[in-house]
Amino acid sequence: MLYPAYEWHRRLTEPARISSEILHRTLSGLPAPVAELAGTRRLRAVSEIVAGARPTHVRPDWGIESVTVGGEAVPVDIRPVLATPFATLLHFATPGVTGRTPVLLVGPISGHFATLLRPTVRTLLTDHDVYVLDWHNARDIPVEEGRFGLDEYVDHVLAAMRHLGPDHHAMAVCQPAPLVLAAVAVLAAADDPAQPRSVTLMAGPIDTRVNPNRINAMADRRPLSFYERFLVSRVPRRYPGAGRRVYPGLAQLTAFMSMNPRRHVGSHVGRYRALVAGDAVTADRIKDFYDEYGAVMDVPAEFYLETLQHVFMEHDLPRGEFRWRGQRVDPSVIGRTALLTVEGAEDDMCSPGQTEAAHGLCTGIDEADHRHHLQQGAGHYGVFAGRRWESEIYPVFRDFVAARSVVRTAS
Repeated sequence: MLYPAYEWHRRLTEPARISSEILHRTLSGLPAPVAELAGTRRLRAVSEIVAGARPTHVRPDWGIESVTVGGEAVPVDIRPVLATPFATLLHFATPGVTGRTPVLLVGPISGHFATLLRPTVRTLLTDHDVYVLDWHNARDIPVEEGRFGLDEYVDHVLAAMRHLGPDHHAMAVCQPAPLVLAAVAVLAAADDPAQPRSVTLMAGPIDTRVNPNRINAMADRRPLSFYERFLVSRVPRRYPGAGRRVYPGLAQLTAFMSMNPRRHVGSHVGRYRALVAGDAVTADRIKDFYDEYGAVMDVPAEFYLETLQHVFMEHDLPRGEFRWRGQRVDPSVIGRTALLTVEGAEDDMCSPGQTEAAHGLCTGIDEADHRHHLQQGAGHYGVFAGRRWESEIYPVFRDFVAARSVVRTAS
C-alpha cells in the first residue's frame, strides 16, 4: 500500500504547493517598500519552503563542470563507458591531464541517487581519474529486465573492476562495503588480473554484530517476512517499471529523517530564519542539501530484502557464509589488495567497529597494507562529505593510494 498512499498524498498536497509557489512569486514581485516589510518577508519565506517541500524521483545533475588540478581549472567530461538496465559506469574524464591514478567509487542503493556522493567525487578528482557506478531508479526499469539482488550487484562491481584493469583502486561508501569486499575476494580467488591495488571501505556494515545501534536492533526485531509484507510495494502502471517489486525510496527517506527529526526540523527553521533575514547564502545551502536529499530512487525488492537478510540479520560475510552465484566468498584469500577502512566516531548509522571488522577477515593481506582511520567528530555523512572529509579523511586516502599506485601515462 506504500505506493498508492504516496500517490494519494502527492495529489492531495499538490494544490497547497502550487498555491504557495504562486504566492511566493507574487510576493517576490512586490515593490521594495512593501517587499521589505517584516510580515511580507515571513510570508514569502514560508511560501517558498512549502512550495519546495516534496520529494522527487528525478536524479539531480552532477554539476561538476571543472576541477582544480595543480592550481588550474580543468574541464570535466562525464562519459558513460559501460551500461546495463540497472546502472551506468561513468568516467569523470579530465582531458589533457595525464598520470592520474584510476579510482572506482561505488555507492549504495539505499533510496538516494549516486549524486549524493558529489562532494566525494569533487575531492577525488583533484588527484585521481574517477569512475562512478551510477545506479538507476528501479521505478524506471521494466520488469522484463529481470531481478536485481546481491548477486547482480556484485556482478556490476566485477564488470567495473575488470573494465578499469589491474592498476585501479576501489572505494565503497556505506552499504556496498561488504559487497565490494566480496567482489575483491572473488577476483582474488580466481587470480584475476583486475584485482584492485587497494580497496577503501567507508562507514560500511561489514559486521553489524559489532557495537550494534538502533538500525541493527530494528533489523533483528522483526522477521524478514514483516519487511516484505509492509515495506515492499509494486510500481504503479504509470511508470516504466510497472509491476516491479520495490522498496520505495520515499520509505527510506522517511526512515532516514525519523532518525534525527530535531536536526531536520532545525535545518528548516534555520532556512526560514535565513530567508527572513535576507541571508541567501545560508538559505541556498540548506535548500541545495534538501533538494539532493529529497531526490529519491526506488530500490529493487530483491536487493533490499537480501541485504537485510544476509548483511544485517544473518551476517553472512563475517561468518564465512556469504555466497555469490553459489560460490562461497572468502576474504582471507585477498593478498594483492591493500585495505583501508574509515569510520566516523559519531556515526549513528554504521557504528564504529563495524567497518574495521574487515581487517579481521582479510588475513591474507600483509600487515603493512592494513590501515584503519577513525575520524573524530564525524557522523555518517561527514565521512565522505564536508570539511572533515576534505581536510582530514581524504589526505589519509590519498596518501594510502599514492603509496600503492602505478602511474598511468594517459588520463
